[in-house]
Amino acid sequence: MAVGIDLSGQVVLVTGGARGVGDGIVERFLAAGAHVEICGRSQPETLRSVDGRDVCFRPVDVRDAAQVDAWVADVAERRGRIDVAVNNAGGAPFTDFVSASPRFHQRVTDLNFLAAVYVCRAVQPVMAAGGGGSVVNITSISARRPSPGTAVYGAAKAATESLTRSLAVEWAPDIRVNAVSCGLVATPGSGDHYGDDEQVARVAATIPRGVFATPAEVGDACLFLASPLASHVTGAVLNVDGGGEWPAFLRHTPNA
Repeated sequence: MAVGIDLSGQVVLVTGGARGVGDGIVERFLAAGAHVEICGRSQPETLRSVDGRDVCFRPVDVRDAAQVDAWVADVAERRGRIDVAVNNAGGAPFTDFVSASPRFHQRVTDLNFLAAVYVCRAVQPVMAAGGGGSVVNITSISARRPSPGTAVYGAAKAATESLTRSLAVEWAPDIRVNAVSCGLVATPGSGDHYGDDEQVARVAATIPRGVFATPAEVGDACLFLASPLASHVTGAVLNVDGGGEWPAFLRHTPNA
């Protein structure tokens, strides 16, 4: 018997779904038959469409709770339901901790933690009224290892993982809450962070699988967690990191 994931008719929200990792997530949910609603700060040039199901975009600053509430209410009114919410919006530029301003740290925290809080808070009543749902929070390997240069980002992602585990218990049994912890992902902006192709290759060599993840691979993990195949999975953090990082001591071990 073939095993597949069919989310036909389901309504999926993806924050930051217009590019990068978000676009890979959107691609997978569209392929599974879902209706996908995305938000971001600026209108994308193009939007995905599959079998007449167009991605619907709304400009939303997810750091603003009122804007999030309005977006979720609009989707619930138009679609009549919300089945899945993927908190993907996030990121932070590299900067040392002391040089960054308090406002910078606040904005990083707002985007990478409080935005997920606002979305979760807004979708819970809609999902509960519909009999249940699934929330997937995108976190990072930075949540569980030192993250110099993006210290507050890592701390915010650690907070998101804690939120994931707590809400999974608080909202059980009908609403499942899980997280996908990303390692390094190849996106159009990877070069800005890691350098040219040669430098990216050297960074990739620090990953046991030897390659960055693709946005679609992150999307596959989200799709699994949102699907009936994960019906007994909640409060989990699924690593999509190619094995993490080679232990540093191996560089000094003769037989490694």
